Amino acid sequence: MGSTKPAALFALLVTSPGGRCPAREVFACLWPAEEFGRDRLDQVMTVLRKALGLGKESLRMESGICSIYLPRDRIDLYRFRDQVQHAERLFGKDRVDALAAALGEWSDLVPLSGLKGEWASQRRAKLRRERRAVVEAQLETARRAGMEDWLRTETDRWYRSLPEEDWPLRYYLIAHGRSLTSAGLKRVIREWKSRFRRPDEGLQAVIDELQGNAPRSGVTALTSVPSQLPPPGRSALGRDGVIREVVAAVLQQQDSGRPTVAVICGMPGIGKSLVVNRVAHRLREAFPDGVLYAELGGFPGEGEQPADPERIIDKFLAEFPLPYSPVGLEQKSAALRSVLAGRSVLIVLDDAWDDEQVLPLLPGTGPSAVLITSRRRPEMLRARQEVKLWALGELDDEAAAELLQEDISLSDRRMFTQEVEDLVEVCGGNPLALTVTARRLEGRPARAIRHLREQLAKEEGRLDALEHPPARLSVRAALACSVNALSEEASCLLWQLAVHPGPSIGWDAVMDLGSAAESVHPDRAVEELRAAHLVELQSGRYRLHNLVRTFARQQVRPPALTSSPRFEEATVWQILEHQLHYVWACDRWLDRQRWLPVGEPEGITVVQPEDLERALALLDDEYEAAMRGVELSIERGSRRHMWLLPMALVTYQWRRHRFEDAQRGLTWASEAAERDDAPPVDQAMIFRMLAGTRWRQGRFEIAANHLSRAVLLSKQDSSPSGRLSLARSLHTLALTRRKQGQETDAEQCHRSALELYRELADDAGAAAALNGLGTLYHDRGEHDEALRLCNEALDLVRRTADRSGRADVLRTLAGVRFALGEREASLVLFQQAVDIYRDLGSWTDEDRALCLHTDALVALGRTAEAVSALERVLVLRELMGGADLREVRERLESLR
Repeated sequence: MGSTKPAALFALLVTSPGGRCPAREVFACLWPAEEFGRDRLDQVMTVLRKALGLGKESLRMESGICSIYLPRDRIDLYRFRDQVQHAERLFGKDRVDALAAALGEWSDLVPLSGLKGEWASQRRAKLRRERRAVVEAQLETARRAGMEDWLRTETDRWYRSLPEEDWPLRYYLIAHGRSLTSAGLKRVIREWKSRFRRPDEGLQAVIDELQGNAPRSGVTALTSVPSQLPPPGRSALGRDGVIREVVAAVLQQQDSGRPTVAVICGMPGIGKSLVVNRVAHRLREAFPDGVLYAELGGFPGEGEQPADPERIIDKFLAEFPLPYSPVGLEQKSAALRSVLAGRSVLIVLDDAWDDEQVLPLLPGTGPSAVLITSRRRPEMLRARQEVKLWALGELDDEAAAELLQEDISLSDRRMFTQEVEDLVEVCGGNPLALTVTARRLEGRPARAIRHLREQLAKEEGRLDALEHPPARLSVRAALACSVNALSEEASCLLWQLAVHPGPSIGWDAVMDLGSAAESVHPDRAVEELRAAHLVELQSGRYRLHNLVRTFARQQVRPPALTSSPRFEEATVWQILEHQLHYVWACDRWLDRQRWLPVGEPEGITVVQPEDLERALALLDDEYEAAMRGVELSIERGSRRHMWLLPMALVTYQWRRHRFEDAQRGLTWASEAAERDDAPPVDQAMIFRMLAGTRWRQGRFEIAANHLSRAVLLSKQDSSPSGRLSLARSLHTLALTRRKQGQETDAEQCHRSALELYRELADDAGAAAALNGLGTLYHDRGEHDEALRLCNEALDLVRRTADRSGRADVLRTLAGVRFALGEREASLVLFQQAVDIYRDLGSWTDEDRALCLHTDALVALGRTAEAVSALERVLVLRELMGGADLREVRERLESLR
């Protein structure tokens, strides 16, 4: 109060959202039409700090924003608002009393008394409207609760104390109208009209009823119709589809005259309440007997309990006067069903704990409907025919970005596109996390988005960054409410699943985790986690949201961690062993010639694929988890898995054109093998795989260096396994020397490898070496000798199970036959090679063979077949990341 500058500053900040106001706006209000001066504003802030006894941290100016931070109980306006907010959760007389307490904070003095200026007038008017809204809410609550004596007293007081206002007349007539004579009613209305122009819709409805006319609006104004639904709030971005589905389902069931129960469930912060609120607002006109709303507090904070269903029924029944007073939950539930049987009421039950909390609140018959939100999947409700269930998932990237950028200008959006994409990825489509992030960006310069991105990028500080205390928004608190409700074994499994690197985990791997903890039954625990929407089941694999994973790693500490010192180590071992044996079982179908010292599984459930196609499909599902498993093995120092897991993956990576991943994993594997002083043969195998990867990337010089090292390592072991390693190293080096144009060295290496393979009776290896020699002779134009060598290779490889080797020979033989003029025969051979590569799922080899096949088809004028082959090449290259697509498209255009 008062006209001083410090009083004005205090009023501006306290009545601004969050106690924050731009410094230039403050200055313009204090010194209208004057040029901004920071010093003058600082002086006023100093005076105000002294008057209020505040430190600089409570009243400050940063980044052009003036802010005040005071305990809310020190400011009457804040106490008033807090009590109003508390009252919104109450009903009937309890709410009337709570609103009376809030209004008690409002003195009879004029708000912001003594302050001048347009800004002060606007804020005074806004505060008056705020007080009026609360008075109206109190009167409306009393009307609906049937508090007739109280209502008559209060409406008489307001009508007489505020003759200049129009709204008190409506409630005065509701309370006193039926006791007025016809003449008295006309006099009251005539006096009112002499001061005001025409009544609004609500007042006119009351007048019409009192005068015996049908209400123009179709609303029965004097009858209590509950309307407890909270305001719509912000838009539900990305949820239009599910909102339409729920609305349509409710309306369709309503037409049948039977009650509908629609359940919206999902993980914490996924936006269930917002969706249901939007649905309810769209449906409210379809339920003429009103809307009931209850916050069930299903997942409360520490020291709190979910709402008692009996108390919720009491609040609902207060809206419908009863001729008797039911006692106990059973009687009250029956009374509620009786009340609803003849009415069309929409009931919204937000944040339900379980079925038992909800069941007493449901209608029995009639056209009413119930909308329920819960973090848990309602098992008992799902069995009821009238119940429809929707599980909310994450927002897609487009909707998430829109939510994040609602208050960011278009120009800033274009400038910070990458930062927005990074924030969307970290938040994982979780609306609560996105809302917190958006709130933290409010009032800050657009470039602050980079600072926030850095905070969220680090997992150790991510949950701290996803809190916004002024709005009481916290991802950590939301997740804690769900996690704290878990059983001990579900909590333990959640921690184990968070240790798993993700992004998903199969059923067998989950079951294997039970071996690390005696008290955990993983099948029961994972179902509990699913029911709580802390774990999702997608395409047969379990998935943790990234924020749930982060929370579990940082906040969950199962008792097994303290009772069993080796529990964490055992969990990591189970995860990595399962991945290793899983990948190795699949790899045996991809390359039957390879061997790794994986050993037999112990305490591990191994999926044995029935064929190559199934093996590739399983690896497609497990691949990302396996790559993260390699990273986990490095993080945890598990040397066995550090080199064996990348080695088990490499054949799949070659076939799926994942050369960068293979190179990274094999580099880690080579370092681990050297640190562990692994046998020379094992080290040579790793360098061979590294060379093969580099060879496929066209990095032949690096590949040759790796192979030279593999040759030297292999020579250190004179055993049969060492000789086989040397043969394979020499053979691969020969292929590389050919690519380098060193044909003499290539031939020498092939012949040395051939000699070793024959000595070891390795037909598949000998066939590969013969095929390599045939390729060299083909390059020189000595096609007859090439044909002899390739035919010999084909005879040998047919005795083996090496289909990839057979396809390699067929491809070379096709080229030789074509050069010899046997063109039709060459086309058959090319097709055979292509078919094998396709069966094997080897995209790179199929691509290479198809290109050669295309050349042959074009030379023979068989354009349509060439086009078909190139179209398949186009598909393969898109699968392999889109490299060299342009040249394929150009060639296709030239042939069409």
